[in-house]
Parts: sequence; C-alpha cells; structure tokens
Amino acid sequence: MFKLPPLPYAHDALEPDIGAETLRIHHGKHHARYVQVVNEMADGATRALETLIEDALARADTKLFNNAAQAWNHAFFWESMAPAASRPEGALADAISRAFGDMAGLRRQFIARGLAQFGSGWVWLVADGGTLDVVATHDAEVPWLDDSRVPLLVCDVWEHAYYLDYRNERERFLAAWFDRLANWNFAAVQLTGGKGRYRFPMPG
Repeated sequence: MFKLPPLPYAHDALEPDIGAETLRIHHGKHHARYVQVVNEMADGATRALETLIEDALARADTKLFNNAAQAWNHAFFWESMAPAASRPEGALADAISRAFGDMAGLRRQFIARGLAQFGSGWVWLVADGGTLDVVATHDAEVPWLDDSRVPLLVCDVWEHAYYLDYRNERERFLAAWFDRLANWNFAAVQLTGGKGRYRFPMPG
C-alpha cells in the first residue's frame, strides 16, 4: 500500500506565500485522495509508483494513470518548495545561463508558460537532452514519460493550489512561487542525478 508522503515542512512554513489552510486542504485532502484511489485500484501493488504510471498508460487505464500520476506530481511539487530561499549555484546556475541567459530570463519564461497553461496543469523546469527547458503539462501528465526529460522543479497551476491565497491571480502566485519558494537545492540534486533523484516512496 502506498502512503501519503508527509510534507517536508510544517503547514505554516510557506506563509505568507502559501497559507497553512491551502496546504492542509491541498495535501491532506487532494493529494491524499489520489493516493487512496491508487491503493484501491492497485490492490496491494508492490511495484514502484513510477512503474505503475507507465503500465497504466500502456494499458490506457485512464483512471489509474490520472490518480497515480497526480500522486507523483504532488509529491514532487512539495519537494520543489522550501521555506528558506535559495539560489541556483554551480552546474545548475551554469545550465540556467546557457539555456535562458540568466535567472531573469528563466523567470520570464517560467511565469509566461504557467500563465499560458489553459485550465488545469503544471509548469516544469526540466533537463532535456543536455539543456534546460520550461514545459507545461495538462491535467495529470508527467514529463518524464519522455525518457530524455528529467524534471527539476514543478509548480502546480491547478486553481486549488493558489485560489485561497490569490483568488484568480495566477501570475502573482507564479511570481511569488518563483521568487521565494522554489527549492533550487532540490533542483540541483535532480540535475546531477544518481541516487538523489526523486522517486515516490515504495509501497509498504
């Protein structure tokens, strides 16, 4: 049985940019429900969630794919944020400069891509074929199903992620997220790969 991964910080740790009530509902209800449905459908699965997602897609099992992928996306989203601000350094900073010119260039592209996402979805910073890119995915899609893409950070642009704190002002949410919440230390680990790269906790 898969377990809901705990938040890596307290509910109020991201205030004022994301409120405690938002995190309690988003993590404790939305994310928890996805994990619950996966457990109901997978019926004692012992495989990695990543494998379950790939198999569900191959079998065109839309309900299982949507819930399993959303369980994964949300877990990665919590890790993509940190209460203490950080800045890209080393290899990550160099890769950002090559791909976007500078942090301002990445910020513009990240916010623009998040704003352009119509309806529900996610905006990701990914490593793709030796360079960095910003991509958006719809609904429960995950970028790593394309083997060349490695997700580094993600921001949730479904309305439930920000509506209590920002109402319909998605641009203001994206700006606050990028400027003060993005976990660049986590992104650096994803870029270098190896055992530090994120995997959803195995069922137990």
